[in-house]
Amino acid sequence: MRSDRARLNCGTTIPVLGFGTYSYPIDLKATELAIHTALKVGYRHFDTAKVYGSEPAVGRALTVAIEEGFVEREDVFLTSKLWGSDHHDPVSALKRTLQNLGMEYVDMYLVHWPVKLKPGANNAVPKEEEFEPELDMEVTWRGMERCFDLGLCRAIGVSNFSSKKIETLLDFASVPPAVNQVEMHPTWKQRKLREVCGENKILVSAYSPLGAPGNAWGSTAVVDSPIIQSIALKHNATPAQVALQWGVSKGASVIPKSFSKDRMEENMGALDLWLDDQDILDIDKLGERKILRGD
Repeated sequence: MRSDRARLNCGTTIPVLGFGTYSYPIDLKATELAIHTALKVGYRHFDTAKVYGSEPAVGRALTVAIEEGFVEREDVFLTSKLWGSDHHDPVSALKRTLQNLGMEYVDMYLVHWPVKLKPGANNAVPKEEEFEPELDMEVTWRGMERCFDLGLCRAIGVSNFSSKKIETLLDFASVPPAVNQVEMHPTWKQRKLREVCGENKILVSAYSPLGAPGNAWGSTAVVDSPIIQSIALKHNATPAQVALQWGVSKGASVIPKSFSKDRMEENMGALDLWLDDQDILDIDKLGERKILRGD
C-alpha cells in the first residue's frame, strides 16, 4: 500500500481517504454505528459539519472508540465546518462544534461556503431570503485564524472556493488555508483550481468523488462510465476504486460517503490500486459534468 497520508502546509498530516457523514434525513444512530464500522475497516479521517447535524453522533462514536482503547485521539483526523450563519464569530461557532463533538479540538476547521447567511439560517440548502448581501471574508478569516491560534483546531481551510476566491484570500491571510474541499471527480476534474491550489501548497480535498450516485442530486456518470469500467476490469478493481484512486493520483484527498460495510471496504481498497499513465490519460479525456451549482 502506498502512503495513505498527505502533509499539509501547516505541518500536520491528513489521511488521503476520508469518511463523509452527511445524510438526509439525518439518522444519528445509523451515523454512530457507521462510524464504529468505519473505524474497524480502517478509516481515520471523519468529515462532519454543523449543518449536517452529525457532529453529536460522530463525537459519541469516536469517544467510545477512544475510551475503549481502539484508537487514540491523535490517530483520528476530524474535520468540521463553519456554517454561513456563523461568519460573524467563528470562535464561538467552533466552541459549539467542540461541545457537540465532546472534543477539545478538531484537526481541520473549514469555511463551508464563501457566502454569509442571516443568523439562525441552518438549512443545508438556504432559502433566497436567508442570504446576506455581502461577505467580508477578511473578517471571517481573522476569526478562523483566531481559532487556530487558540488551539481549537490544528489547521484551517476553506470549502467550495473558486480559484479567484483562493487568490483573494491569500492576499490578506496571515495563516494560509491548508485545504480547499470541493466537488471533484473524473467528470468534474477541477484542473484550474488544482493548479492554483498546488502552486500555493493547498491540498484539494474531494467531496462527491464518485459523483454521488444514489443521491437525489447526484449522478451515476462516473461509476457507469465505460472508460472507468474498462480500467476497473483491467486491474481487477471496481469503478469506484478507479475513481477514488484517480483523485488520489491527482494529489487530492477523497471523501466518499457510504454507511454500507461492503462499500466502506471497497472504497478503502482504492489505496491498493495503481493506475498507469494510460489509465490517467483516458480518464482525463472524459467529458465534464458538475453536480452542484456555485463557485
